[in-house]
Amino acid sequence: MPNFNRRLLVVAALGALALAGCSKGGGGSVDTADMTLGDPNAKVKMVEYASLTCSHCGTFNNEVFPEFKKKYIDTGKVHYTFKEFLTPPNEVAAAGFLTARCAGKDKYFQVTDAIFHAQQEMFTTGDMRGVLLRTAQSAGMTEEKFNACITDEAALKALNDRVEKAVKVDKISATPSFVINGKKVKEGEMSLAELDAAVAEASK
Repeated sequence: MPNFNRRLLVVAALGALALAGCSKGGGGSVDTADMTLGDPNAKVKMVEYASLTCSHCGTFNNEVFPEFKKKYIDTGKVHYTFKEFLTPPNEVAAAGFLTARCAGKDKYFQVTDAIFHAQQEMFTTGDMRGVLLRTAQSAGMTEEKFNACITDEAALKALNDRVEKAVKVDKISATPSFVINGKKVKEGEMSLAELDAAVAEASK
């Protein structure tokens, strides 16, 4: 990917750190920088750590999350927090997250959803930048804004800091990882049936 912005490669070291080790931790602390959905006063609070280049995260987003959102988040039963993580190719995941944030809070999940759905296309064609640019434009961004967005060093540093905290403080070592009411319930994809059980337990 020779034409992709090389400054984004600084995230590679963090990605390697994130994938090293397999310590278990609670995690799930919500920061103001995190993106959320649903009623913040809901009894059940679910946090998902995910990467835009993680195929298992993509499968969960595309096949399970829509029904989960409809059943629990949209009805006010679950407050959902999405925490950004980086997996190889780290610079692509980083660029995707930076693009989603530049699109604005109201379009953040629209952009991440589009990128998850375009994962296979990106990996098959190798046109990472083209897919991200197309997604940015569909969210109303110009190519100029997109280029500025993915080269924003302050935003990249903030992303790196969030990922580092997930690794060092929350002890996250795999994606997707799910934390419900402060307890890590699973590393890896969750089925709707598993989520039903976890939400029921947390609702007691």
